[in-house]
Amino acid sequence: MLNRFFSLERHQTTVRRELAAGLTTFMTMAYIIFIAPAILCETGMPKEAVFVATALASALATCIMGLWAKMPIALAPGMGTTAFFTYTMVLDMGLSWQTALGGVLISGIAFLLLTVTKLRELIIDAVPMNLKLAISVGIGLFITFIGLRGAGIVVASQSTLVTLGDFSKIPTLLSMFGLLFSATLLALNIKGSILLGIIVTTALGMLVGAGPVPHGLSDIVSFEIPSIAPLFMQLDILGALQVGLFSVLFTMTTIDLFDSMGSIIGLARKAGFMDENGHIAGLDKALIVDSCGTLLTSCIGTPAVTNYVESVAGISEGGRTGLTAVTVAALFLTSLVFAPIISVIQTYATAPALIVVGALMIQDVAHIDFTDITNGLPAFLTIITMPLTYSIATGFGMGFISYTIIKCCAGRAREVSPVMWVVAGCFAINFILR
Repeated sequence: MLNRFFSLERHQTTVRRELAAGLTTFMTMAYIIFIAPAILCETGMPKEAVFVATALASALATCIMGLWAKMPIALAPGMGTTAFFTYTMVLDMGLSWQTALGGVLISGIAFLLLTVTKLRELIIDAVPMNLKLAISVGIGLFITFIGLRGAGIVVASQSTLVTLGDFSKIPTLLSMFGLLFSATLLALNIKGSILLGIIVTTALGMLVGAGPVPHGLSDIVSFEIPSIAPLFMQLDILGALQVGLFSVLFTMTTIDLFDSMGSIIGLARKAGFMDENGHIAGLDKALIVDSCGTLLTSCIGTPAVTNYVESVAGISEGGRTGLTAVTVAALFLTSLVFAPIISVIQTYATAPALIVVGALMIQDVAHIDFTDITNGLPAFLTIITMPLTYSIATGFGMGFISYTIIKCCAGRAREVSPVMWVVAGCFAINFILR
């Protein structure tokens, strides 16, 4: 039955290989069920409920990807959208998390419309490659800065705004250990390096008295799964519409759009789904799953889901069909029994994971052309203003506006597409009216 449904023989794979690939993918991305609650709880969302919602959202979206699109790609709330949700929409703009979830739903609707009407290609083509790459790099630096702050490696300073933290503090030393330990595992190509880093750092923190110690098995594993009632269907759609979030919603949609397109193209190439003309079999279905997943998960109580590039680990192990994704979904559901452990894992254990993820995201900086100032400066401003202003949206705006103005002043206005003019204008108006 599995062979017929997933066409295992046609893809030259087996059930055992697909299950092993699913386990590998889950191990490499399971860190999200600990990282997402650590970030989202800063908005006031209950931590245990976020843990459950993250696992359910990931399982639901990944299962649909496996059963409908039949691709070996897993989905979960994106790091970029999670950071944008928390630090821009809630902490910077002062929105409630309920209103921000309403914005996620609207963004999902917009992404779905862009997908089914083929307008996504128009937007993607309109944005120059340098800015596309800079967006990923800037988000990586932003996430890294959040991790450095959480680890206590970077702290506030009256004279210099930021400075080096106090390395005599146990939590900071534990974070440094977790960072170096995870990096070493990555260098050795050990699967689940980031997740193992979180677990080992948490255990070490217990030994030195820096974190709570479970008193029994019930503090680690429990079949009494916490309720997601505090988050389920709590989104405030009218509130999101009333506060006028056009530029913010555009930014959220763009983050999701570029994240999903970039990752799915790379994963499809690795899995052999891309032909010699660059066509990807099942691309439309995969993108629809992404957008529909965002609609569903906003109701559950998480930011937008996206295709995770960590799926390449399972693909490298031979995963070629949707059975790999279904396996990942089943493992996300199984992880719900570990909900009690979320209260044991402290910031010093999750902060190193953010730094490592950020380091992985900035690799695209090597492909940015800085030799042409009309391309290089907008990319640089996009990258640097995200962490320094603590806002992904500001980075987007600075990049789009500077690109449009510099090209125009340099007599190269023809290189700016009409879509770029419209987007830059929207960001400029938003900056003026802030």
